[in-house]
Amino acid sequence: MEQQERTFRIGPIRPPSEANSLLLQVTNGCTWNKCKFCQLYRHTKFKAYSADSIKADIDNIAYQADIIRRYQTPLGAWDIDGLNQELGQIPSEEERQCFYMVANWLVGGGENVFLQDGNTTALSSGRLSDVLIYLKQAFPGIKRITSYGRAENLSRVSAEEYAELKEAGLDRIHSGFETGSDAVLQKINKGVTQQQEITAGKNIKAGGIELSVYFMPGVGGKELTKENAEGTSHVINEIGPDFLRIRTAAVKPGTGLYEDYQNGQLTLCSDEEKLLEIRTVIERAPEIDTRVVSDHIINLLQGVEGHIVLDRQKMLDMIDGYLNKPEYEKRLYQAARRMALVNGPGDMKYLDQSRVDQIESLIRAIPDPYEWEEKMNALIGRYI
Repeated sequence: MEQQERTFRIGPIRPPSEANSLLLQVTNGCTWNKCKFCQLYRHTKFKAYSADSIKADIDNIAYQADIIRRYQTPLGAWDIDGLNQELGQIPSEEERQCFYMVANWLVGGGENVFLQDGNTTALSSGRLSDVLIYLKQAFPGIKRITSYGRAENLSRVSAEEYAELKEAGLDRIHSGFETGSDAVLQKINKGVTQQQEITAGKNIKAGGIELSVYFMPGVGGKELTKENAEGTSHVINEIGPDFLRIRTAAVKPGTGLYEDYQNGQLTLCSDEEKLLEIRTVIERAPEIDTRVVSDHIINLLQGVEGHIVLDRQKMLDMIDGYLNKPEYEKRLYQAARRMALVNGPGDMKYLDQSRVDQIESLIRAIPDPYEWEEKMNALIGRYI
């Protein structure tokens, strides 16, 4: 008799902060799927999985976990060689991937779970609560369950419903606001308004769930750079999210924004303009308990992070330190960063001379400032 495969669905994306989390797919695709900067789900029809289907995946994860725990000693150490041998005996590539994910999760502590895909809160609160309770019963050691959520959907959930989801086990929601400006939201076809973002954020916070908001400096182009900064500042100040995550805008071929760029309807922001947008948001924040997080390679100054009030001056000084450099030094660092050669300005002194020569050659070849920014945009597009 053929043995049943113990697989479960795994979606395509998760936040960098969920790198060691167990991934549990409860929806597939995006309910909106029309944002001009995104092409991830263009050919994927949205689907919300039934509670029974998701529970079946949880059962298969639990089955894999029972096997994996046999390779843990009473003192907590793991027999990695034994796990690798067990993995090698699994005939199906899909099942091996599932086994590897669960093993990696458990060896790393088995504490955090991320619910995929792009808008898991499209599930009814009742269905999502049912799944959360079942998941925590299967794995009582879970400490944090996190999800993506689209602001338009999130705004239709009451604070009371969020409190119920919190009670069931949902601890944090990530939401790609991208901007707080109505003009920019319309330009990128986000399908949401500033007021809906504020309503969503306030309800989530009132329900006791952590909120992680994403901001895209530069996404409105030169035409709306002021509006992008000021609108986002307003939304952040109204909500006071737990986290403000920076995701520098990149205009990629195949997206609606790229078409706008080619048609002359969008002018690329320079990296300096993007930094000035970030600076505005940080500088204007009142006494809110929000942490700025710059956890993506696409950001020029990844060291600009910290508590938006307590670390404000440190972050502003870092931005100003870059902006006040001579143009040549800025370009040298900019190219090195966009080529993934350095993590921050302090790494430049360790850059191999051959790399410096390569970048200097590039600087000489592209003297025009706007053509230079086009080149930098093309480089960062590789990372998303």
